[in-house]
Amino acid sequence: MGLLDILLGRTKPVAPDLDRLFALPSAAVTLEAAASFTPTGRGAVCFATVEGAAFEQSHREVQALLDADADRDGPPVRLARDEFGYSWLVSERTPDQLPQLVNDLHAVNSSMEVNGFGPQLLCSLAGFQNTEGQSLALVYLYKRGTFYPFAPLPGAGQRRDNSLELRVKAALTNDLRVEQDLNRWFPLWGAPGL
Repeated sequence: MGLLDILLGRTKPVAPDLDRLFALPSAAVTLEAAASFTPTGRGAVCFATVEGAAFEQSHREVQALLDADADRDGPPVRLARDEFGYSWLVSERTPDQLPQLVNDLHAVNSSMEVNGFGPQLLCSLAGFQNTEGQSLALVYLYKRGTFYPFAPLPGAGQRRDNSLELRVKAALTNDLRVEQDLNRWFPLWGAPGL
């Protein structure tokens, strides 16, 4: 960043730090104590849709890397597309395997980054649920290096539980680097993995 950038008020973009994903298991303990949400074992990586042989090769590499895991039933990751045209690589584990799920998310992100798809990466999420069946996701914004909670309300319509999201934000401030700009807490309606 040069002097002209400083004078014009431009800021240097935050470099993604995928190792922040490894803070999720300790944050899950805090989340359970503060709000009674436990891991579902589901998570996903979202990216702008990519086509072509290079992406297919990257997807195969991720599959091969994660396929070596003997603690998994079914395919290591599956590819899904949402109604908005974004692609998701979804991983499913048992609820007690959050550390392994985090490893999956990290491996998917790292593989895509190494293979030149870093600019297409948007976010990663880990799913949680309370005893009443309400869903919550802890979302990692790839380009910001921060987390935020997303709590869709059950039922018809696209509504979210803003008060729960703010309570979760307050509870996890010491565990995760929480996104302070609430305008960046994008809703992830119908996200696979949630």
